[in-house]
Amino acid sequence: MYNEDKYSSTSYDPAGKSVPSGGVMLNSFINRVFSWMFAGLAVTGGISWYLGNYWAEKIRMYHGLYWILALAEVVVVIALSAGVRKFSSGVAALLFTVFALLNGLTLSWIFIFYDSPVIAKAFCSASLTFGVMGLIGYTTKKDLSSLGALCGMGVFGLIIASVINMFWYNSTADLIISCIGVLLFVGLTVWDVQKLKLLAMELAASGAASRDVKKYAILGALELYLDFINLFLFMLRLFNGGRR
Repeated sequence: MYNEDKYSSTSYDPAGKSVPSGGVMLNSFINRVFSWMFAGLAVTGGISWYLGNYWAEKIRMYHGLYWILALAEVVVVIALSAGVRKFSSGVAALLFTVFALLNGLTLSWIFIFYDSPVIAKAFCSASLTFGVMGLIGYTTKKDLSSLGALCGMGVFGLIIASVINMFWYNSTADLIISCIGVLLFVGLTVWDVQKLKLLAMELAASGAASRDVKKYAILGALELYLDFINLFLFMLRLFNGGRR
């Protein structure tokens, strides 16, 4: 485990600008991560709500577009994750914004299949769960790396099971997949928050340039954004009594 006290000295970036140290860096980095995450969720939620409520018929007509947009999302996520060290903070911010926009387009489909009260119920449940798990991840002193690895492997199995159930649908299997999905992303939320906390300490200790801090904050926001969205979607499937 990391000792927060040993990261209390001031660091400097290559351009000569001081980088916040210890607790200052931690608070600044985490605040930046969550600011980007909430901004991304706001963009996604606004677009999906508007399209789902005012363009529902058009969306039904172009349902094949969903898979094109979903593929584009995967490409953007891979590009941002793989190229974060090479990209400028501006490019990283642009890619994150593009991803939030694309996800808003794809999530507009949920307003066709689910009633608004059910969506609101799932969103509130996911928000409360995410907040509690994030607090645990931030405050716990226990090393959660094994939990993160286990949940990460579990997601691959979950994807395979979900694809199979798309072709040979079974309501019981869907319920089990949804429950497992909630548990896995609860675990990933706890681990990702702790991982970002430790990353902030490492950046302070290594004297990382401020531009690199911004890029890693955006990448961290993407990870938490994905945790929340998946947690929300699996909870929505559990509340499928409101499906249209």
